[in-house]
Amino acid sequence: MGFFKIIDKGPGLKRLFIGGVHGKEGLSTIKALKRISDEDVKEGNLVIYNCDESKYISTLNPLYYESKIGKEILYLINHYQPDMYIELHCYKPENYTLLTEIDRKNRVGVPPLIELEKDVLIGSVSPQIRTTVFRKEDICITLEMPCSPFNDTLELYTSFLKVLAGAKNRKDLEDKARKIYPEQVETSQKYAWEIFGDYPPF
Repeated sequence: MGFFKIIDKGPGLKRLFIGGVHGKEGLSTIKALKRISDEDVKEGNLVIYNCDESKYISTLNPLYYESKIGKEILYLINHYQPDMYIELHCYKPENYTLLTEIDRKNRVGVPPLIELEKDVLIGSVSPQIRTTVFRKEDICITLEMPCSPFNDTLELYTSFLKVLAGAKNRKDLEDKARKIYPEQVETSQKYAWEIFGDYPPF
């Protein structure tokens, strides 16, 4: 399930895509990561890493970053110093409501994830790392899909990853994302200000 690839197109945005950060999620996220080609990156570079299976610990739990896999991810972030950091996850379909319900912030301390379409969800990465290892201007996004997704869901998930891979900077990404998902981007920014203040996910 482990997978590593670097696409280097010279100067430009530094991107790090990491999939399967806990449990068996990597079995699903690798399917999307392997579909990203050199042609999807126009400039800058992209480091792709899919994790091996590990014990499931929520990334919202501070203990996650003290675990073996958590330390591995922190090493990758510190080593590659990405301007764009994307975490790829998958979820059990029965957990959809728990991830998207409005009172999620009261329950677990973070806003609900937002559906793009076809059960693909988007949000920010864990507060445990967003404001501690990243700069305000960095792009940090969590992207979720159902584990063992249907083909149309996997296609959508992969398509959005390719938009991220091809974005030249924050403004370019915002412009592209707003054209496809204007309401979702607006909601995402609203949630981000509620929890991060000056640390927006887009």
